[in-house]
Amino acid sequence: MDAAGAQGKTSTAEGPLPQLGEVLARTDRFDPPPGLMALSERGPVHRVLNQDGESIWLVCRYAEARAVLEDLRFSSDRFRAVDLDRLTEEQRRIVSDQRLRAGAFINLDPPLHTRYRRLLAGQFTMRRMRRLSGLVEDIVAERLDAMVAAGSPGDLVEGFALPVPSLVTCELLGVPRDDRAVFLEWTQTALRLDKTIDEMHDSRERLREYMGDLVRRKRAEPTDDLLSGLVHNRVADPPLTDDELVNMANQLLIGGHATTANMLGLGVFALLEHPDQLAALRADPGRIPDAVEELLRYLTVIQLGMFRVTTEEVELAGTTIPARGLVIISPLAANRDAGHWPDPATLDLDRRDGPHLAFGHGVHQCIGQQLARTELTIAFTRLLGRLPNLRLAVPAAEVPLRERVAIHGVRSLPVAWDEPPA
Repeated sequence: MDAAGAQGKTSTAEGPLPQLGEVLARTDRFDPPPGLMALSERGPVHRVLNQDGESIWLVCRYAEARAVLEDLRFSSDRFRAVDLDRLTEEQRRIVSDQRLRAGAFINLDPPLHTRYRRLLAGQFTMRRMRRLSGLVEDIVAERLDAMVAAGSPGDLVEGFALPVPSLVTCELLGVPRDDRAVFLEWTQTALRLDKTIDEMHDSRERLREYMGDLVRRKRAEPTDDLLSGLVHNRVADPPLTDDELVNMANQLLIGGHATTANMLGLGVFALLEHPDQLAALRADPGRIPDAVEELLRYLTVIQLGMFRVTTEEVELAGTTIPARGLVIISPLAANRDAGHWPDPATLDLDRRDGPHLAFGHGVHQCIGQQLARTELTIAFTRLLGRLPNLRLAVPAAEVPLRERVAIHGVRSLPVAWDEPPA
């Protein structure tokens, strides 16, 4: 048994400890896994087992989730919890590869995380955000024009939900248009839950190789994009290394398009399955920014959650978590916490109940959240205005869901619409 698992028994008065995979098994396209919500109803913190029988502490409720995300005793460095003795020699090499950790701000703690975060925040200027907002409008219009030209019915995921955020993120980083299709393949591989550590490493290595070449090009010929801004940032002392720049760019790329793409596809599906809510938005498009917030809460596409590792023994809601204990904060469960949200299982576009955790919380809160909100707001607004009587082209039960992935969504969304006016 691992050090964390030795802290407690593998069963309780109610029976054996649940397996994480079973807890996260979905049975509904919009609602969280029933096993996850059953745990949340019983209490805020639960010990579960991963596929190797190792202990993980799962945080299911809103208040405790926020508390953990604010508490620096819960480290973002997942490598703290890795038992190197259980890995193969090749896996140990991958986990210990310092190139993969330099600049990987998602998995770092202050003060190093603070340095990277400050440099990134400096690139999300008002001027750049205004420029990107205009680009989002152009990209959305271009994709909708292409769908209309191709004719009804069509696949909203392939034709709209995937390319829009992918193109926006590539514009943010300055990735040439000819190279963008391959990123979709690589990032999808990197986010699958049924891939081995070696397969994910191979996908990330291909991204690294390309990004390394792109960084070198930005050093020689900078353009007006975030990556060039980081490469030539005079405030960075010491200057960022190639490894730091590559990892920062890759994390922005994967995080920038995967979550937003799946929110677009699943969000449209949810609206089509709630015709009263959809009709209200069509009647008053000014409500769409608020609707985006409720869709983010209601759907919460992050399947696994946010990982933390305790730097010391911590007591949380009456549960003792040992030092080096692996913790998963589930925004999926927290955003459906009945103790915080009135009637949380209902999609209510008039909801005004405060901030959700779809973008996280604390020092690691998503740095690109405002850009994501802009993309979603423009995409939903223009989509509903451009495609009259948008509707599913197949029964809802036939819409294929993404399975065994870190980000929940639909693999395709066949839709039909009436001929738009000239």
